[in-house]
Amino acid sequence: MPAGSAPPRHRAPRAARTPLSDAVTAATDGLGSLGRRTAVAAGASGLVVSMLAVPASAAPGEHPSLPTVDTAALAASARDALAVSPVVSVPTEATWAFDVPAITVVADPPPPPPAPAPAPSSSSRSAARAPIGAAAPASADGNAIVEIASRYVGVPYLWGGTTPDGFDCSGFTSYVFAQAGITLPRTSADQRYAGTEVPADQALPGDLVWSPGHVAIYAGGNLQVDSPQPGGTVQIREIYQSNPVFIRVG
Repeated sequence: MPAGSAPPRHRAPRAARTPLSDAVTAATDGLGSLGRRTAVAAGASGLVVSMLAVPASAAPGEHPSLPTVDTAALAASARDALAVSPVVSVPTEATWAFDVPAITVVADPPPPPPAPAPAPSSSSRSAARAPIGAAAPASADGNAIVEIASRYVGVPYLWGGTTPDGFDCSGFTSYVFAQAGITLPRTSADQRYAGTEVPADQALPGDLVWSPGHVAIYAGGNLQVDSPQPGGTVQIREIYQSNPVFIRVG
């Protein structure tokens, strides 16, 4: 070789041509004319996978045929798979649809009405109904104890109560007498002996009217001022006890 001359150029070796490569080439050439058909031959596994698309000019329901491919060189299993391979086609006018379940909107139920306010007790009703304070009965003849007691008419009964917020029977009498400067024992049992017993026909306004478990203030004319029982209020009423004891204090 002369010095300085360029080395010769050689054409790159071409892939070996086999019947299977010819089949793939023929299928590929067919894709150019069909546009949307694809044939893929897998020689190593002996399978042929076919994917088709219907040409725009195909009539509804028309299934186009595969391009002609020489399958003589394919393995028997590949030819069998190709023979039974399904042809899938979708008409151009096909549309997608899906069911939309009906939705019913139900409003929340209205809130329950507010619970009615509890009915006031008989004591609160009485307290609301009766004004606090009353004039002393005329039969009291201006007795100071009865006048003081009358100021608290309408105050509700309260077990153990000893103030105008609420009285029980002996809490009421001891409070009234204390306003006049006279101290009485706290309980009705002890008030039984807080003074001198007098006959009923000699009782005067301001005397205590005592019976087992209850004590009141005599207001004259068969009347008494007392805090009666739970649910009641201080009131002026007729003496209801049978054979009460009248006690004069001081």
